[in-house]
Amino acid sequence: MIRLDAATVLLQWATGGLLFLWVTTRRREVGIGYGWLMRGTYLLIAAGSLAAASVIGWVPVRDVAAVGVVVASGVALVMSVVRRRAGVRGQAELAEARSARVATMTGIERHAGAKDTEAAEFPPALDLVAPVIGVIGLVAAALDAGGNHWVALLRTLAGAAFLGVVTDAMLLGHWYLVQPGMSRSPLLELVRWTMWIWPFEVVAMLLPTGMFSVWSGAIDDGYNGILGWFWAVCAGGTIVLCFVTRAALKERYYSAVMAATGLLYLAILTAFGTDLVARAVLAS
Repeated sequence: MIRLDAATVLLQWATGGLLFLWVTTRRREVGIGYGWLMRGTYLLIAAGSLAAASVIGWVPVRDVAAVGVVVASGVALVMSVVRRRAGVRGQAELAEARSARVATMTGIERHAGAKDTEAAEFPPALDLVAPVIGVIGLVAAALDAGGNHWVALLRTLAGAAFLGVVTDAMLLGHWYLVQPGMSRSPLLELVRWTMWIWPFEVVAMLLPTGMFSVWSGAIDDGYNGILGWFWAVCAGGTIVLCFVTRAALKERYYSAVMAATGLLYLAILTAFGTDLVARAVLAS
């Protein structure tokens, strides 16, 4: 029906997270430190996939791809550090525009931090290399899992995107503490992506043999069906939290961003419940 494999789940998480890192960095609005945080985090998660594979068992293509994700995200991290003096174009333009507005209103001039105007910026396209490699590994993992290959592929790729985007959204919400004047557009974009991916994730877990079999009793979850209903609550709760987060971000006050971040904390819990509870029950 489905295989619950820690190495595959960790590679899914790293691949999806790095993909939606590119979705954010391509906008050239978020400070360069955000990219350092995310690349370093997902590099470690991809390395964790290799560690898990060494214990559980190797899937050659998947695990070579995990090595590729570690190397590619490491190269992107090093490149972003090397080119840090160039800054981020959108962030710098926003800071300069606001400084000019303050100077016009108050006569107090503020100068943006020094940056090297001749240095090349970090190319956001470099953040795409690692997730592309990761997808190759995930396809191999899905085919190795057995069963219906198309259902396995949908579950694996939708799960990767789902876990990655909701994690990135929560971490980006925290980044507003570092960069409080940033537009809410990058965060809203990730919330929208979460809402678009949610139906694919839920449908993937319902396809035969799926969660309908748990509700009908054809698959025994060991708890008289409670885990099946827990999954349903997690799936429904995730989409409800996305709608509430979007509503919170319509408020003008800065506290609305922190409220949205708290809601995304809960969304991570329900999103992981949506993916991992289904995998655990259907693998039993």
